[in-house]
Amino acid sequence: MAFAMTDFDATRRLFDLPRGVIYLDGNSLGPLPRGVTERVHRTLCDEWGRMVITGWNRAGWIDMPRHLGDRIGTLIGAAPDTVVLGDTLSIKVYQALAAALDMRPDRRVILSDTGNFPSDLYMAQGLVKMLGDRHELRVVAPEDVARAMDGDLAVLMLTEVDYRTGRRHDMPALTAQAHDLGALAIWDLAHSAGALPVDVTAGKADFAVGCTYKYLNSGPGGPAFIYVAPDHADVATPALSGWLGHAAPFDFEPGYRAGAGIDRMRVGTPPILQLAALDAALNVWEDVDMADVRARSIELSERFIARVEAGCPDLTLASPRDPDRRGSQISFRFAHGYAVIQALIAEGVIGDFRAPDIMRFGITPLYLSHDDIDRATEILADIMQTRKWDQPVFHTRQTVT
Repeated sequence: MAFAMTDFDATRRLFDLPRGVIYLDGNSLGPLPRGVTERVHRTLCDEWGRMVITGWNRAGWIDMPRHLGDRIGTLIGAAPDTVVLGDTLSIKVYQALAAALDMRPDRRVILSDTGNFPSDLYMAQGLVKMLGDRHELRVVAPEDVARAMDGDLAVLMLTEVDYRTGRRHDMPALTAQAHDLGALAIWDLAHSAGALPVDVTAGKADFAVGCTYKYLNSGPGGPAFIYVAPDHADVATPALSGWLGHAAPFDFEPGYRAGAGIDRMRVGTPPILQLAALDAALNVWEDVDMADVRARSIELSERFIARVEAGCPDLTLASPRDPDRRGSQISFRFAHGYAVIQALIAEGVIGDFRAPDIMRFGITPLYLSHDDIDRATEILADIMQTRKWDQPVFHTRQTVT
């Protein structure tokens, strides 16, 4: 298959990949881009070390959440000045949902699905309780979302790509249906941003959130982002009225006045070291076309599925077979999936496990090759056929799976 712009051999060289490891877990934590170490060192030594507090102005630290928001905006189809960075994904989910519910005071139903990441549901449950249990969080199977929407709906809150199976929702269609009913739509892009083409503007999302440590490679604990559609930017009420979301934070007024536009979604002091890492990590996207990434992802994924199904008949495909209905990960079911993943890691192939029986493999074209796919599936087939996974050491659960 020919690719119009992107040189994937060149993008692979931009990552500091562990020697002897085939990394199939970029959907959970992206690997280290080569420019990050130098950038963080410079931020530590030349900025914090030499400038100390003057770095907020001299090094532009205070503007980084907006600057990086615009950089991520180009990857998700957002207009300038509609995305801001900071805090965690759970916080951003809370902000978006609270603002959306406030904009629909006569509605009471939040609709989500069983494929949503549990933390998103936890934040919704907590918010409902804080609001006096006047709202209902309605959770249905992913395939039932469209049928479950009705005139009571206030907010549709979905993750575009299911974290377990990779199943992909139709953002434009479901958002349009929600809008026709007078509801708002929030989309979690944690497994979408950097994995496939996203266009929140064309898809008419009201709010979107996402983390940066998966396909965007900002490192463990990297900050999250929030997008607010331009029509809502000056009316959305920030539930967390932090000082950097104030219209004039350094006037230190005792009362809160929301900042203009996306700035009101800022909360506390931005994590500068993590933002510096993200800034450098985003450089790998400069010569990358997302359409090429998507085409390559499908090609590698189809190769992975075919080889696993040929060599591992005991595994059952959990991801949609149609590539248009899934993101950039492939999942298989197996009753002893945790042990298989541990056996794979012991032989240099890193995937991960999600309870109760999901083995996940992230397909990240920026640094994965056909040879990686072939070697990984050969090792997996050997582990399955020889039952190497069935050893006590591989059955012992670690804290992080």
